[in-house]
Amino acid sequence: MDITQSERSQQLAARLQRFMMEHIYPNERRYYQEAERLGPWAVHPVVEELKPLAQQAGLWNLFLPAHEDGLTNLEYAPLCEIMGRSHLAPEVFNCSAPDTGNMETILRYGTEAQKERWLKPLLAGEIRSSFAMTEPDVASSDATNVASSIVRDGDDYVINGRKWYTTGATDPRCKIIIFMGQTDPQNPDRHKRQSMILVPKETPGVHVVRSLPVLGFYGVPDRASEVIFTNVRVPAANMLLGEGRGFEIAQGRLGPGRIHHCMRLIGLSERVLERMCRRALKRVAFGKPLAEQTVTLERVAEARMKIDQARLLTLRAAYMMDTVGNKAARQEIAMIKVVAPNMAQTIVDWAIQAFGGGGTNNDHFLSAALATTRLLRLADGPDEVHRNQIGKLELRRWLNVDPARTGGGADPLSPDESESWSEGGLWPRPKDLP
Repeated sequence: MDITQSERSQQLAARLQRFMMEHIYPNERRYYQEAERLGPWAVHPVVEELKPLAQQAGLWNLFLPAHEDGLTNLEYAPLCEIMGRSHLAPEVFNCSAPDTGNMETILRYGTEAQKERWLKPLLAGEIRSSFAMTEPDVASSDATNVASSIVRDGDDYVINGRKWYTTGATDPRCKIIIFMGQTDPQNPDRHKRQSMILVPKETPGVHVVRSLPVLGFYGVPDRASEVIFTNVRVPAANMLLGEGRGFEIAQGRLGPGRIHHCMRLIGLSERVLERMCRRALKRVAFGKPLAEQTVTLERVAEARMKIDQARLLTLRAAYMMDTVGNKAARQEIAMIKVVAPNMAQTIVDWAIQAFGGGGTNNDHFLSAALATTRLLRLADGPDEVHRNQIGKLELRRWLNVDPARTGGGADPLSPDESESWSEGGLWPRPKDLP
């Protein structure tokens, strides 16, 4: 396995770091102020001012996949880490959710007409988009529960449903929503009941009910919202890929998205650790700096190890996606989706402790960081779902493998094997133990 960063990726990383230093970090305070004062229903001027600068610097749409002359997952991952250091950064480079996932979806599964109408303006940053999957009335961690309906009526589909945590719907620039619902609720294969369809936001019957706060934050880190779809009629040509292909699209969409989320969390964690270290070096308690307190040293050391472990695991998943495909890498993708958010949440929590009461307000970036890390233990599937998948895939690995080839098998002290093991000199029988 070779996870060496390519020369192209290294060059882009250096340019990104310069841009972050010159334009992103100096404007963060303004960004948070605009998000708080203008709210989630408004355009934040600082973002629009910085986008042309990013385009001029050639740092635009970096997420585009390799088959579009873009970057591989392995090449893009370190760039995501850099952008993840700031909530402001991803959108400035047109690399923020849900737009990246929606653009990849239309690019991969859309018709030429769909690409012309929606993908082009999204790539140009002229409009934004939304993704409507989660529903308040069912346990959406099991996506087969999605109950919204998409019913064929002549040359149209009629859509009904109630969605929430629909990212981006309150943004006035949002013009298109990717909607997931049931087209064939009686299909015996529960993974073929769902479809995805493109819904222009201005279509009659689409009602954005409210903005939803994430741990008290509106608009940052996420423009979450509740949306009701009532007899929304769209052309049949708006269907993506075909009826019953919703889960297939979701798997193609979510794999790269999870890599992006995890690498951004690693960047956020690096920045939080840096802040914690700087705080510990200059803050004195009980006669000596926090940096000399054993608990601080242990937490700094653990944080360093956790970040590096998560990075290596995420890069491995990216490498596998590039070399063997998303399906073969699904266990690795699931693992990083558990590891990275939990790692980041722990490190942010430690940093809040180091900052004391000030860590709970947003003067030091930490409360917004905590909201992000906690959110991402749920977004794109909760920890429990991924752990179940990891466990099932691990059990499946050994289902038809001869234990004689691996040294696996039952407990050597079990009644059926203890004699043969002891006679071979590999393990003492209990009576022989001192």
